[in-house]
This record gives sequence, structure tokens and C-alpha cells, in this order.
Amino acid sequence: MDYTNLFKSCEGRKSRVGIIGATRGYGYTLLAQIPKVELMELRLISSRHTDECVEVLTGLGYKEEKIVVCEDKEQIQNAPKDAVLIVKDYRLVVESDITALVECTGNTAVSSDVAVEALKKGINVYMVSKETDSVCGPILNQIAAENNAVYSLLNGDQPRNLLDLYSWGKVLGLEIIVAGKASEYDFVWDPETDEFTYMEGNEKPHENIPGMKEFWHYKDRSTLEGRSRLLEKYIASISADLCEMNLVSNVTGLVPATPQLSYPVAKTSELADIFIPEEDGGILKKTGVVDVFCCLRSPDEASFAGGEFIIIKCENETVWELLTSKGHVVSRNGKYACIYLPYHYMGLETPISILLGDLLGLGTHSECRQVSVMAGVAQTDLPKGTVLKVAGHHHSIDGLVPELWERKEAENVAPFYLLNGMTLLKDVKKGNPITRDVVDLTGSKPYELYEQGMKL
Repeated sequence: MDYTNLFKSCEGRKSRVGIIGATRGYGYTLLAQIPKVELMELRLISSRHTDECVEVLTGLGYKEEKIVVCEDKEQIQNAPKDAVLIVKDYRLVVESDITALVECTGNTAVSSDVAVEALKKGINVYMVSKETDSVCGPILNQIAAENNAVYSLLNGDQPRNLLDLYSWGKVLGLEIIVAGKASEYDFVWDPETDEFTYMEGNEKPHENIPGMKEFWHYKDRSTLEGRSRLLEKYIASISADLCEMNLVSNVTGLVPATPQLSYPVAKTSELADIFIPEEDGGILKKTGVVDVFCCLRSPDEASFAGGEFIIIKCENETVWELLTSKGHVVSRNGKYACIYLPYHYMGLETPISILLGDLLGLGTHSECRQVSVMAGVAQTDLPKGTVLKVAGHHHSIDGLVPELWERKEAENVAPFYLLNGMTLLKDVKKGNPITRDVVDLTGSKPYELYEQGMKL
């Protein structure tokens, strides 16, 4: 897409951005990029740690004399128009003159509350907090449409990047079998030394696995079984992965391939042979699904970088013979192809989504529905009184295995990211999901929004 021409008619207009939860991680990458974007300016940050905000902003080159800490609505309205405002109370964000609210807290209560208030005031909302979108996305899209505002996911994170790839394929008339992504961290094996490294964290667990030689080159499903046996302790259904596929499912109508998703250990070049129907030698029991794989590569090969892919049907033999000769990833039987984006650049590419929303009104999916629901299944017997808590880098809940269920199977399930802080009212046996009758969700604003979304 030619973005320079796309935004040419918007000269003279600027997106004025407010960010909640901006000083670390995703929010920090966006803060660093905003000054480089001509059509955008940072107007506000909301954080309980104002000193940290000032330190981060000045470290990124923002002038300290242009940073103003505001305690109330009056101070916000009287602040200089060219200042960057900092507020402790997130509820003050909607009292400012921002056009775009970027929500990065990961806190479903905070993000759903401020999103509703912003949309009702005509402020566009850009949701980084995937946990919130997994339970409130359908109704937030609807509220945006009703208030002539934009509610949107963001480029830079896998769900929006995958949705863009999917929509590109649909517009072109491609038959999409599966839409998916790589799990966050690569599996790297060195054929010369047999050294395996799992690329998570600073320590990056590693060990010598000579048995991988037998399964390094893909033959058929037995290759995947062999890899899984060797790397079993590194393979798991990750809450963040399932949540991201939940978002994609709700917009596209695609359903989960399996409740825990498939997680084959696979090279990029093999995807078109793996994510295809079982009758064609692949792993899929049904098509029209979302799924995830673990990227296997050697140390000198480029990473998939947690990127996104679609598998499509090759419908014209002559066309695909030509495209195969160009080096595209096509299945050995010539019936399927993999189209992929090996990246998600976080806040570096996020401004594109904000500009599309603020300047062109694009991004809202009023057709979004709760197609799938993320469930928490007891990993062991959980006694009454157990307190559930979302924690860690993968936003998991100790004692629960995340699963992604089709809506028809999940009517009584308590959504995974509504369980944070909940106390079990009854014993839950191993293998059973947490249902609405074993936690008290009354008074929860995200739960109320979830219920409204289920009625759409």
C-alpha cells in the first residue's frame, strides 16, 4: 500500500495521542517512534509513576520544560497546547484533547472502563491490551460504531498484522485454510554441534540433542511426532498465544484448530505441508481455523520473529508452477501455499494503525462477535478458596491450562481473563474448566461488557 499517497489529503491534520501504560514494553516502543511521525504528536501519558514518566520521556528526547503533570480536569484544560501531559488517574485521560487513546495496561478493568468512556466521547481507542479485547472486543467495536468513533487493534502486534494479511487474502479471492502465527520464541538447533537453544529470556535454556538429526528434515507427520518427543518440555499452550488467536477468531469467524492449538515444531519452509487437511498429509482435522506453530531453525537462518501466516489453496496449476519457481512456499503436492509476514515490530509500526483510524476512520470491526472463548482448565484438583491470579510474561494463571473453545461449547465458561483475582467458590476437579458458577463475577465491568457482546 502506498501510505504516502493515502495520507496526502490529510496534510494539516495531526493525531494527538494519549497512552495509558506507556513507560515499558510495548508502550515504550511507541513512545520512541511517535516523534518521528510527521502526522502525529504525543499529548498525554497516564501512569501512577510520574517521575518514571518524566525520566523515560526526557531519555527519549522530549523536552522537560514541555512536560506538565496534571492532577485534575482544570489543570488539563489549562495546560499549554504543545505540552505533554502526565496524569496519575487514568479516568482523567478522556478530559484531554486527545484524538487517539492507546491502552497498554493489560488490566481488563482499567482498559474496558476507559475505552467505553473514550468511545462515548468520540475519542478513538487503540487496544494493545489483548486480554481486554478477548472478552470485550465485540461490544467495544459496537460502541465505537454507534458513536462515530474508531475502535481498533494495532499493527505491531500479531492479531492486527494477521487480520490485515487475512483481509488482503480475502479481497484477492484466496481460499484461506488456516490463519496463524509463530509462538514468540524460536527453537534453534545447530546441525553441526547438536546444540539446541530455546530463545526465551536472558538465560535462553539450552542442551545437546543429537537425536534431532533424525527429524531435522521433514518427511511426514512422524517427523512432527519425533520433534515433539525430543522437545516436549519446551512445548506448551501459552496463554498469550491463545488470546491473540481468540482476537483473530472473533473478527474473522475462524475457529480454533484444537482447544490447545497445535504447536507443531516446524520450519517456515514446511508450513504448507503441515497446516493442511489430514487427508492431504497435514495435521488439520478441519479447515477455516486459527493455529500456532513453534519455529524451528538453525543458528544461521532468519527467525520468523513471531510473525503471521495464512495457508491458501492453489487453484490454478500453471500459476502456482510459476510462483513455485520464484521461491514461494508451496506444498509438495502443489495444492497449498503459505503466505507469511515474518515480523511484528511492536510500537515501531503501530502509528500506521492510529493514522488509519484518526485520519481515515478505518479500523472498527462492527461485525466482530464472540466466535471463540478462552477457557481456563484445572491442571490439578483446585480446592474451594483458591485465588486465581494472572501473572508472568505470558499472562498465565497458575494451576490453569489455557484452552480456546468454540462459542457453542463455552456458554457457561468463565472467560480466562475475567478470572484474575477471583476466588473459587467450589472445588474444581482436574480437567474441568472454570465455569461461571464457581466464581463470582457480579460487579465486574468487563463481565458486563462480555455479556452485552454475547447478545450481539
